[in-house]
Amino acid sequence: MSGALPRVLLTLALSWSTGCALLGEEPGAPVLVCRSDSDCSNNEVCFVDGCGDPGQDIVVEVTPNPALGLYAQDFPVGRLRADHNLELFNEASLHGTTLRTTPTAPSRPYSEPLFVRAVGTSALIPGVMRYHEAVVVPDNGKWTMPVAATGQYAVTLLAEDPTVPPQTTLGTVSPGEAVSMQWSLPPASAVVPMQGQVTRPGGAPLDEDLMVEALDATLAPLSQRRPVSRATGAFSLSLAPEAAHMNTVLVRVSAAGEGSLLPQQTFTVDPRAPLPAPLELGDFGTPVRVSGRVVALDGKPVAGARVSIRGRVSGGGTFQSPVAKTGPEGRFELRSLPSPNEAPLQLVVVPPASSTAGLTVAPAVVARSDTVLSDVVCVNRRVARGRLFQQDGITPAAGVRLSAEPVEAIPGRLLPPNLASETLTDGSGEYVLRLDPALYRLDVVPGENLPRVSRFISMLPGDDSTEQTVQSFGLQRGRTLRGRVALRGREPGVPPGMPFASIRFYRVVNVEGRPASVLLAQSVTDTLGRYTALLPVR
Repeated sequence: MSGALPRVLLTLALSWSTGCALLGEEPGAPVLVCRSDSDCSNNEVCFVDGCGDPGQDIVVEVTPNPALGLYAQDFPVGRLRADHNLELFNEASLHGTTLRTTPTAPSRPYSEPLFVRAVGTSALIPGVMRYHEAVVVPDNGKWTMPVAATGQYAVTLLAEDPTVPPQTTLGTVSPGEAVSMQWSLPPASAVVPMQGQVTRPGGAPLDEDLMVEALDATLAPLSQRRPVSRATGAFSLSLAPEAAHMNTVLVRVSAAGEGSLLPQQTFTVDPRAPLPAPLELGDFGTPVRVSGRVVALDGKPVAGARVSIRGRVSGGGTFQSPVAKTGPEGRFELRSLPSPNEAPLQLVVVPPASSTAGLTVAPAVVARSDTVLSDVVCVNRRVARGRLFQQDGITPAAGVRLSAEPVEAIPGRLLPPNLASETLTDGSGEYVLRLDPALYRLDVVPGENLPRVSRFISMLPGDDSTEQTVQSFGLQRGRTLRGRVALRGREPGVPPGMPFASIRFYRVVNVEGRPASVLLAQSVTDTLGRYTALLPVR
């Protein structure tokens, strides 16, 4: 999207943290660029990234009907008008041509079944992911798959034939565009074969359901993910031709399903020579029962917390246990592999959103027999306190709902799960949120014909007992936007409106030097394709 940059960039930070936009080379006290619309020019409102024209720099995402293969389209809408119709293009799609090369003859169309996976992001709305998958049977080598637009995709083909290595091609899809992509699958003679065996220490088979795959140094797949024989531990892979020119590749062995008590282990091997010996997973031990109790700083039990154990186990593998929940007394029990001699595993505790206890990672030494851990004492979530005002910046905004969503992890910390942290402002417009350290987007949904307001807050690690004050800010006036969603170039006799389409209006901003998107409004069309949305106005 091309548009004017915001006049001044703003990261709303906690008052004790240097995060607000500052003026001058040698700043003194932090100066907030805008706290309410009154800080801006007559034709501007106070957005999360500073003052800006509310009718410009908007990107809209319209999702007509995924069930019919009509996926999202996003595009800049220019200057918004009170009556603003949105005209969609025809569906965007990938047009694939799949050929199989041969050593002695020209390439021939490949017509066997394929699993197609397209993974990407919106090219216009930062943070909006795109994912599509389908099984296709090419017709004379050609196939089509509808996708969302505008999107930047990595499209991977996985053949039903296990001797065909995966192939990936990059492409960008625009609204109404059919992007042609071509894959040339290697001949059987060019594929690098690899046979091996996965065993326990001493050569015994695991008698477990395992999968194995080959990866390059960037962890891109060189082979399909194939099963290991449960009885013998034998496996067979077909690697992409480029593996013949590599000194080493990675062979990753992992459990076939979720919730397994087996570690994942990666081996470095030479793809140009037969594997000299079985891939031995090492002595990672046998699963044991681990129990314990989770308490808050005041010693009271934390009920409803999700508990898991993860880390590197003996033999070089990594392990993730199934998740257990604490009961009314804060007690939990789960199964884990023993910790290695040189280091403990990590016990990860995620208390529920209603708890004052916060995300806690503690060392856990798990013996090779059933283990009872010492009480796990959770840190407290930090308290963020702020005030919300009406549009005049003076009158308190009471009874307004706010929600905080983690959008980025603090370096060295886990990204907290989105636990739908919500609260209401009190009679004085004050609100309190208890949050784990992270960068959050704070969304205000006031209702009463007022638009959404968003701000970013940075919760950094520190003294849990110290409250952090969020700079106060105000609600905004709203204007009603109406229009119809229609399909461009529709056939005669087709109704003009697109019924039950989802519409989202975004503003693209910069947060701490990185592009991000903020949802301004959302709506759904009626049976005639008409929509109503509420956006900010000065």
